Amino acid sequence: MDFWSRLIANTRLSGSSSKDAARDPIRRRQRFEKEYGQLLHLWRNCPNLAQDEDAAENIELRLQGLTNILADESRRPLPHPCISFCSTKQIYIPIAKIAISSYNEWIVKEAVLFFASLIESEEEAFVEKATFSTSLTNLLVRITGANSIRLVPDTEVKVVELAFNITTKIRLEPGILSAWFSSGPDHHAAADGRARDEHERFAGKTQKQDFPLFYILMDYIHHEGKVGDFARTGLLYIIEAASSSVALEQWIVESDLSTLMATGLGALYSQLSRKLVIDHPPENLPPILALSDYEHPTSTFEIVSSCSPDFQLHLETFLSHLLFWQDVLNHCRSVEVRSTLLEHFQVIFLQQLLYPSLLESSDVDGGSSVAVLTYLRRILEALDHPDMINLILHYLLALPDAQSSGPSETQPSVSAARKRKSMDLATMMASKANTSYTPLLFNLVDLIHSCLQSRNQQTVCVTLQLLAAILKRHHRYAIATLLHTETIDTNSSRRTVGAHQQEVEFLTTLAGSVGGQDNFDEVYDNILKDSMARAEGHPCSLKLVAPRLSTNNHKLPEIPDSLPGAPQDVPPHTLSGEDPLFNSILDLLESFFVNPVEMNLSATETIIDLAVCGYISVEGWLLRHPKTYEYEEEPATESVHTTLDPSLPLSEEAEKRETITRCHRRPKWQTETLPRVLTVLESLADQVDYFRSSVPRFEDLLQQRREAFQIADTVVPNPPSILPSSNTGTSIPDYASQGSSRAESPTRPSALEGFAQMLLELGTPTRSGSPRGRRDTIRSPGTASMTPTPKPPIPPKEFPLNLDDPGKSGQGRPFSSVGYRDGFGVARDGPVLSQFTAFAAVDQGILAQQVNLPVPRTEPVSLNFGSKLTSLTDSAGDDPSDQGGGRKDLMEADNNEEESELGENAMAATPPETRSASVSHILTNVLIYQHFLLELASLVQVRAGLFDEVRFA
Repeated sequence: MDFWSRLIANTRLSGSSSKDAARDPIRRRQRFEKEYGQLLHLWRNCPNLAQDEDAAENIELRLQGLTNILADESRRPLPHPCISFCSTKQIYIPIAKIAISSYNEWIVKEAVLFFASLIESEEEAFVEKATFSTSLTNLLVRITGANSIRLVPDTEVKVVELAFNITTKIRLEPGILSAWFSSGPDHHAAADGRARDEHERFAGKTQKQDFPLFYILMDYIHHEGKVGDFARTGLLYIIEAASSSVALEQWIVESDLSTLMATGLGALYSQLSRKLVIDHPPENLPPILALSDYEHPTSTFEIVSSCSPDFQLHLETFLSHLLFWQDVLNHCRSVEVRSTLLEHFQVIFLQQLLYPSLLESSDVDGGSSVAVLTYLRRILEALDHPDMINLILHYLLALPDAQSSGPSETQPSVSAARKRKSMDLATMMASKANTSYTPLLFNLVDLIHSCLQSRNQQTVCVTLQLLAAILKRHHRYAIATLLHTETIDTNSSRRTVGAHQQEVEFLTTLAGSVGGQDNFDEVYDNILKDSMARAEGHPCSLKLVAPRLSTNNHKLPEIPDSLPGAPQDVPPHTLSGEDPLFNSILDLLESFFVNPVEMNLSATETIIDLAVCGYISVEGWLLRHPKTYEYEEEPATESVHTTLDPSLPLSEEAEKRETITRCHRRPKWQTETLPRVLTVLESLADQVDYFRSSVPRFEDLLQQRREAFQIADTVVPNPPSILPSSNTGTSIPDYASQGSSRAESPTRPSALEGFAQMLLELGTPTRSGSPRGRRDTIRSPGTASMTPTPKPPIPPKEFPLNLDDPGKSGQGRPFSSVGYRDGFGVARDGPVLSQFTAFAAVDQGILAQQVNLPVPRTEPVSLNFGSKLTSLTDSAGDDPSDQGGGRKDLMEADNNEEESELGENAMAATPPETRSASVSHILTNVLIYQHFLLELASLVQVRAGLFDEVRFA
């Protein structure tokens, strides 16, 4: 019976099908053996397979048939006789030889797919067999070598994916490594646990035949797309496996990995343009630049534009390889491999390429400074590995080397392989060009200082952006290098609550002096949230913020620096008032309204990044220092003693109450004690007053500009930066579009009414007069709001509007440059619409006119103004109404005097050295200035509560 059953099973009956044959393991194996036999017959009977197209096509079909059978069998239940046949007969050996000798891409592709099917089957332990690894590596080496045929991208992806699958197996099962890697007769000695002896026994240079899979992946790590991704990830898995194999660890140390990676990174860096200009595509120009005097820089064959597609591709390729370096270090658990990689990164790339390019840069030959500073900023923004950051900044900033603290506990001695590799590197560098130039003579600090004094505006902008990146991400490296800092006593440098309120009100009052019709309560609330997130997210502030946010008392993370010389934690410090870097930025702010928009955005961003660190005290350089506080004599009616019996000693509660009262007192506002930054900001407010009085329809045009940014944000939302850093090499926060247009205009604009209630809830809700008085357009007598509700705009005097008779002169109702609706909402057209078109043309003419900054007076006016303000404050007392009226008279008199000296026409001729800009450009900068003031006020307010900087008692 069994005989007849077997006979019938192996006989094809008339009613059977191919599906039935596939389900039967015996018949499936017979079909597989038949395909394999025909494949061998074709190969052995073809003397030259590369020249015989018919034989090559038939062999390709047979290989495809074998692969299809294996793929189908792997999806079916056991048994799998075809896979067992492959393992027993080792048919992969002749298949690899057939593919190697064929020089036919289609046969190679089918052979690769065949090997992939065997590996994916996860049976018979193919990846653990030396014969299988030898056949496959021979195939991969021959088809990817220099003399091999050129593979199409699809086949290339299959080849590298196959190598990647093998590394995945090695990562999951480290025991497989021995089948693919051999370092000599002693490579198995590490299994006995004598790791240190293995370190000593390992000798000789590495050979490619020891680990061919490693070099196959190395050849593809620079490729883009799937090929590069598979190669880089596979190499990471191999490096990760070095932690469990001392032999592999030492082999990688002496291999070409570090040299090839460093030279490859240097080659990609060398492909970047040496001369660069930062530009924006004309069809995608950000509104904040379109509404300014922005001019596209000139690019040539030698000077490349940052928006060039070729440049962006080269930059992204370089940065992706740099991130691969970081990934390798993150995956590498071997100290020796990591140290070898970092050593080559410093010597080959940092010392031989990056630093010389900084040293040789100049802003007089077409923008080489712009290029190298942009590249350095992108490098620092892309990296977050502490060892790589430490190498770059420690070398470029010329930080002192740390003293050797003795051998490490985990690895007391450096292996002989590591020593030989270091000697080879030193010998190679000695044969290079002159390396006598070191950062000890000229470092990054010198370069930044010199570039901030450059007349090339783009050089200044990219320098500020680089400085902001260092302050934001690596502030501890800037202390004592870029910045002149001083240690402080945190107790004596805390400002009082009265002074805090006074200074916040000073900044908000300056912001209010700009005016505008917007919901500033909501705008400022959003800015407060942004400032809070920024302060909490600063790297230096973690230890100050985390204890308040953590409820489980988790241990704070330590800085994982493994290299010596890394700066320690940032100590409490403050910025010296004579700091040349900060004063250089303030020099730029003095001409704020005629500066390029990018320069102003970069400068204000740098100041915010400097002040956001929780360990830097803002007193003395951003705010007044407590030691400069002077108070008026306290009236007897406010003394605590008047409420108590003089014959009795003061109780503890009364003493505390008196101390609190003293902290709520506001110091005298003295101009000579103000930090320079506040003086500069105040002078900019005076310039806004000058524009307001000199430029026709300034208030209306400013409001139109604000609404234009709102419309731009609504229709086409702006990205968080003017230029995406991944595309153009620059990143400029869009202050105006974020601050002035974050909230939509309300139906009835509040015009900053109730704005004072947004201040930090410290002290009494009432507020005395602002330390800086503005005229009646800023604060009306007897009101507590920062600005009254603005008057509706009026038509230009060149074309006055009369709604009843458009042909007559006279001032009518508010108008819009787009259209007009009367009080009942009925649209008007005809002559009225034509008049509005004429008004819009007049506005465009005003926006296009050039305006100069006000000519500075020959004698200082701040001293007289300060004495007037001080005497006025003394006589006004605490009555806000009296102070507002007094300030009105003072500012009107001062304004009349100013206008008499400067003239009423803003377009009047000025000395040749005076810089000018269009009215449109100035309006945009005025909005940036207003938002910067709100940012400063919010940051001061956030720091007071987050870092406990204000004294109440």
